[in-house]
Amino acid sequence: MTENRKKTGLVMEGGAMRGMFTAGVLDVIMEEGLDRAFDGAIGVSAGATFGCNIKSHQIGRTIRYNTKYCGDWRYVSWRSLFTTGDLYGAEFCYETVPYELDPFDVETFNQSPMKFYCVCTDAETGKPFYHYIPHFTRKDMEYVRASASMPIFARPVEIDGRIFLDGGTSDPIPVTYFEHKGYEKIVVLLTQPADYVKQKAGYLPAARILLRKYPALIRDLEDRHIRYNQRTAYIRRKEEAGEIFVIRPPMALNIGSMEKDPAELRRVYGIGRKTMEEGLDALKAYLDRE
Repeated sequence: MTENRKKTGLVMEGGAMRGMFTAGVLDVIMEEGLDRAFDGAIGVSAGATFGCNIKSHQIGRTIRYNTKYCGDWRYVSWRSLFTTGDLYGAEFCYETVPYELDPFDVETFNQSPMKFYCVCTDAETGKPFYHYIPHFTRKDMEYVRASASMPIFARPVEIDGRIFLDGGTSDPIPVTYFEHKGYEKIVVLLTQPADYVKQKAGYLPAARILLRKYPALIRDLEDRHIRYNQRTAYIRRKEEAGEIFVIRPPMALNIGSMEKDPAELRRVYGIGRKTMEEGLDALKAYLDRE
């Protein structure tokens, strides 16, 4: 690497089980050793929960534990929502799996020079909160959980007196944040195809009732589709100008938010792998460009 090398970042969108596409892409990137090209990475929601494995360099971990535990009601289920308040069980997903059943490699994460951030939404202000994780702790796991805590389908997460929910509500694809942080070369990993246009959420009437304590968050949800479509339009312009590199699925992934079929998870993971394998030469050329 030369001294004038441009600061390079990876931005990862969320999308619940569309994150299996992300997992496939990241595994190929790690197998090729391209993860070393990134000075920093930032993930939102599933982009944080699955994306953190690029810094711990755990190839195959995301698809492994998802296919193994997707049928367990403690991992994701309506039963979990009705009994714990979280569609994705907080204790099972953020304690039992990463610390007991399929350990997250905290030591490797902490030794990696890559900077890692996750995005949450401050429920009281409606503003995005960008949390930097230099050395992974249990509190950092709470921020990752908050980043993926979908309004209505998860309990708000309280950390140091602040209330947080899903980062995708306020900043679904934080490319401009990384630009402001000085990243000159950015790879954006999306989980929707190029022709996707986000529509207004159908759960808004319920949100206005259940989240009435957080009016700023409700305003975020009401405008979320506008903000998302503006951000993807911005990304397309930057992509066409050759300023950023975008990895996205070639078609709609058509997978549910709480998919229970391991074969479906592997299908979407396979699309991610194939997409990255086919785009490797182009990605390498972009990363090598001064």
